[in-house]
Amino acid sequence: MTPTPTAADRTVRKGDFATIAEALDFAATQRTGVNIHSLRGELAEVLTYAALAEQARTLAGRLLALGLAPGDRVALAADSDGDFLRAFFACQYAGLVPAPTPLPAPLGGKEAYVAHVRRMMLSAGAKAAFAPPALAAWFAEAADGLGLVFVGTLADLPAAGAERLPTINPHGLCYLQFSSGSTRFPVGVAVTQSALMANLVAIGHHGLGVAAADRTVTWLPLYHDMGLVGMLLNSLAFQVSVDLLPTGAFVRRPGLWLDLISKRGGSISYAPTFGYELAARRASAATLSKLDLSTWRVAGLGGDMIRPEPLRAFAATFEPAGFNARAFTASYGMAEATLALTLTPVGQGLRTDIADIDALEHHRRASAPTRSGARAREFTLCGTVLEGHMIEVRDEAGTPVSDRTVGRIFAAGPSLMKNYFGEPAETAKTLSPDGWLDTGDLGYTLDGQIVITGRAKDLIIVNGRNVWPQDLEWTAEREAPGLRAGDVAVFSVNDEAGEERVVALVQCRTSDPAARAALATDVGNLLRTRHGLEVKVVPTPPHSLPQTSSGKLSRSKAKALYVTGAFEPAPAVPTI
Repeated sequence: MTPTPTAADRTVRKGDFATIAEALDFAATQRTGVNIHSLRGELAEVLTYAALAEQARTLAGRLLALGLAPGDRVALAADSDGDFLRAFFACQYAGLVPAPTPLPAPLGGKEAYVAHVRRMMLSAGAKAAFAPPALAAWFAEAADGLGLVFVGTLADLPAAGAERLPTINPHGLCYLQFSSGSTRFPVGVAVTQSALMANLVAIGHHGLGVAAADRTVTWLPLYHDMGLVGMLLNSLAFQVSVDLLPTGAFVRRPGLWLDLISKRGGSISYAPTFGYELAARRASAATLSKLDLSTWRVAGLGGDMIRPEPLRAFAATFEPAGFNARAFTASYGMAEATLALTLTPVGQGLRTDIADIDALEHHRRASAPTRSGARAREFTLCGTVLEGHMIEVRDEAGTPVSDRTVGRIFAAGPSLMKNYFGEPAETAKTLSPDGWLDTGDLGYTLDGQIVITGRAKDLIIVNGRNVWPQDLEWTAEREAPGLRAGDVAVFSVNDEAGEERVVALVQCRTSDPAARAALATDVGNLLRTRHGLEVKVVPTPPHSLPQTSSGKLSRSKAKALYVTGAFEPAPAVPTI
């Protein structure tokens, strides 16, 4: 097989389509497409946009022949394979609304996954569901009793198809994007065709300046907005070839990601901070000598809190392979805004700001430190607001605040969701009648850029101090021996007296009771010294801290597990 070309000599149409199906129809006139790789990193399928359009149209007729009608929702297991792409775009041509669902977590177990997918099917009001052969039985169990007209694989569909496909409404629903679940159970974000296309134009044309010479390489999961929208749909809207690597392949061998960028001349690729950190940690002199990363012009950052230190380490590690640190492109967004709200200028690189922690905690001011030895925190600037959109930082009274004042972030613009599907009360809490989205994030503005300080729900208030849990987590992970990124979850709970108490769950890679106790003591002493807080440190088993679908720590789920006693030591067995 030969991968689709980059096709640098072609004429680019820059995302100005009414629907994503129209975008695929135009991309089908090009030589570009999606190149799908196996878990070993080998090329498994070459799917040109022309072939994808043809196959998806045929499949759309077969879906409608099941008795599905435009507007019906279809649950799709979002595997990084050709069948998911065919099913997703078949839904687009048929006027159906795909609802991508995650793949099983490595250590989550069947029962938890089946229950999770069932709740998603119920939330979406799904009328049909598709999964790869390996998950078909699990999907059937999840859908049991829900009255779906079809549950199975694409190969199980009847051959007969509808004769005509419907006209797609540019303002109708395009898909449901389930939120990552970092602060609550996932709900379906209703994204319209017009919102998607507005975001793609803002990202690709005004933000990244996508051109004919670009090529996308990605390992991000397609059930997450950054993987689906930022990497796949944005590339398609600009007719750019994509090299798609399964997320599991990256987790096992992070070097496969960089190897693909090197071999294919990749120029656009995004990852959360932990992706860059993992790739740098696993790098070796042998792999570095074989890489050429000089074509990588947009090393995108998003999906988690952007931490400068691991990124500097990545840049230093891969500079000999041609990586340019100015390629770092920070962004900020969320599923409720389709994807992005802000982007830093391409080629600017990482820009940061140093803030006095005491001023942050006591006055919500991101003031520059003025005292020698003052506690300080480095934040990443996440860019200016996208074309046609607006962002405001507001105080508790809802009044916009000045630069360096920390407040709640609100956004407006054409990319915002229609609603949380079937959840009017939740929608009303988040989306105002005049079109402003309460992002739930805290941050401040500086020189026209937004700076994110954390989630409002995660903020810990102790004796009048506003403490960000990630500050404590990063201190422990950076300074306690044997800890890595994602090993610590910090939150607060009310004790029996109603007082707020700070808890740190710490993943231990040893079962030795003495070693676990020593680590807990070390972390407690460290947090007391660095942050002046008494913290209850609870050792937990490896891989026990829950993650969201995007791979970041879920503090809310970790807290829920703790409150229900999941991390309490097992009772001693009496001896006879």
